[in-house]
Amino acid sequence: MEQDGAVEAVGVFGALVAGIGWVLKNLALAFWNLGYALTHPGLWLDWSDKEAITRFVYYGGSVEFFFVVFTAFLVFTGIGLWRNSILWGGVRVLEGIANTLGRVFAWAGLLMVLQQVIIVFMQRIFARAEISLGFGIPVSFDISWWSEELKFYNALVVALCLTYTFVQKGHVRVDLVYSAISFRAKRVIDMLGSVLFMMPMAVLIWLYSWFFLWRHLIVPNPSASNTLEQLLMKSRALRWNVETIGFSPNGFTAYFLFKVLLVALCGLIFIHAWAFLWRSYLEWKEGPESEDKYLDLDVLEAVEEPHVPSQS
Repeated sequence: MEQDGAVEAVGVFGALVAGIGWVLKNLALAFWNLGYALTHPGLWLDWSDKEAITRFVYYGGSVEFFFVVFTAFLVFTGIGLWRNSILWGGVRVLEGIANTLGRVFAWAGLLMVLQQVIIVFMQRIFARAEISLGFGIPVSFDISWWSEELKFYNALVVALCLTYTFVQKGHVRVDLVYSAISFRAKRVIDMLGSVLFMMPMAVLIWLYSWFFLWRHLIVPNPSASNTLEQLLMKSRALRWNVETIGFSPNGFTAYFLFKVLLVALCGLIFIHAWAFLWRSYLEWKEGPESEDKYLDLDVLEAVEEPHVPSQS
């Protein structure tokens, strides 16, 4: 029994060492992979070549791509730990991206309402079967197409305004401990949350959504389990097969855009986890006086009513 336990312990230790070696090897190779990709863009950006499309699909969900992004994060974080002003700059840039996207695409909610009003008027009052927009050569689709397109506006708000809402502290926080602990303890919890929850969740959903997107754009369907060699073999028969089937015969014909938004959502969550980690660390280091430093919050200013003197 003792001998079996010792053998098992050695096996676990060996696996741990092998895992650490694998991580270190991929971190080192990340610099080579990034340099090679930047110096040979035709291998993955020349989409007139079927093999280039295949390489783009493969590397978008590959271990190599993950370690390139992760290494960039580690390098920038390391430099920022040395010069905190650089880290604050990264926070401001990433939060600025989230705020800009949110403030722009939040208007999709208004477009959704206006389009729904037009649809109701065209159907119930004018009894029209289609809506045409534009001058000269107008864009004309069946009313069911415009009705189903409303879902896309909703998807724009959800996917591209989620990190904006996070920056603006608009998400509901259910806490039993958080509100009762010290300022620096809160920042530690925030750092752990970004590393243990936000980043892994974004990576897992990305791996699913990336190939989910491309299975609705090209055939033969790529798979996350395929090696690069297997996908290159499939590329001989590759052709575009963009998803255009709606829920109704004349419905919305660009459902692949929902898959694009899913990928964008994962990317935004991942890079904003960086900003949240960096901000939490900097606020932990600098203390309560740095809370919400450089944070660009939207505030509705109350309109002051003119003072009317009372008459006796």
